[in-house]
Amino acid sequence: MLELILALYSLYTFMRVYISVMQIGYINQEKRRAPVLMPAGKYMVAANYAVAKEKLAIIEHFVDYLLFVWWVFVGFEWLSSLVSVEGEIRQAVFFLYGFVTINYLVGLPFELYQKFKIDEDFHFNQMTPKMFIVDTLKSAVMFFVLGGILFAVLAWIISHFEMWWLGGFVLLFGVALLINVLYPTVIAPIFNKFNPLEEGELKDAITAIMEKVGLKSDGIFVMDASKRDSRLNAYFGGLGKSKRVILFDTLLDKLNKEELLAVLGHELGHYSHGDIWKNIGLMGLLLFVVFFLFGHLPDELFTQMHVVPTPGVKIAMLMLLLPLVSFVFTPFMSYVSRHNEYAADAFGSQMGGQENLISALLKLVTENKAFPKSHPLVIFFYHAHPPIIERLKAMGYDASNTVVGEEKTEEPALPNDGIFAYLDKENNDRS
Repeated sequence: MLELILALYSLYTFMRVYISVMQIGYINQEKRRAPVLMPAGKYMVAANYAVAKEKLAIIEHFVDYLLFVWWVFVGFEWLSSLVSVEGEIRQAVFFLYGFVTINYLVGLPFELYQKFKIDEDFHFNQMTPKMFIVDTLKSAVMFFVLGGILFAVLAWIISHFEMWWLGGFVLLFGVALLINVLYPTVIAPIFNKFNPLEEGELKDAITAIMEKVGLKSDGIFVMDASKRDSRLNAYFGGLGKSKRVILFDTLLDKLNKEELLAVLGHELGHYSHGDIWKNIGLMGLLLFVVFFLFGHLPDELFTQMHVVPTPGVKIAMLMLLLPLVSFVFTPFMSYVSRHNEYAADAFGSQMGGQENLISALLKLVTENKAFPKSHPLVIFFYHAHPPIIERLKAMGYDASNTVVGEEKTEEPALPNDGIFAYLDKENNDRS
């Protein structure tokens, strides 16, 4: 059984690396063609940013694979021998504390490099090291308190019920719903400030379009996103009475009123079409499949790993293999999401004007340095949104007619060695 799981995880890792390699090659080819949707300088910078992220992702995929191999052959046995506390529930909680902490520490260098090197070079990151440490400490406290309670309840269910996987699914699905309810009013304010949008023409216009679709919210708020990142965004958060309209302060600085209303019209399309509940349903289906599969793992697997299938070990194994199962589901969930985005665009065009939504999307793709093209495999697996060119085409806008300037933009210097240098050379030879 362990051999089968290792083979599946190896295939999973190979697929992720292959997709990233294909994306790097594709973007390096496309960036040498005529730019679309943005000036030539920004087009090149957007391409370099996308390539830099993929290069880092490839290294992270290999490290994840090595960490997986270590866990199943050595790590679980080592951590089990290290955690020696009385009581099955307490043992499970401390085992899982150790499991999650080790995984976090291994992934931390990648997070730091992404934020303070890549995002810094491309002028996205606004976060200071002090702010990162404070955020990390807040997240750690939340994890050890709330995560510890969740681990304890799940471990108790595993200890007391033969069909623990069904009870575990109900618990996790309920927690996911609760997080959606609490996130905008309880969780998000721990990390950001949310100020009510000032009274005036913009607030009146937003309220008016919300009333058209019957959306009652807890309010319209501006988030101080600029203290961490310069990218633009807006979203509806929460369920029931906790629903809030959240506008990034960066968005207010870049879009005019008409464009902003068109973007919010798009988000209202998701609300009107019930996309939030569709996504929750898909998440529930994934959770059910995950718990069913891992609730029926044979004891032979744990014997091969030289551990006893205690509640803590079972939960950790579920967490370790969750990305593998999620990867199988991802193309279907991405397809559904892309379909919903087209429908939301049509709704946003009706609510705020098609020309305003097109103008807003053009600004968003430029300001966020989002390269407008991706390899078909990347779109198939990962794109929850259709390619921006396809979204614009569906609204009758021909990206090939976009007038772009020869704006000069300084390109951040990027490392280009090893396999990546070979890939870039091959792309140059083909172009």
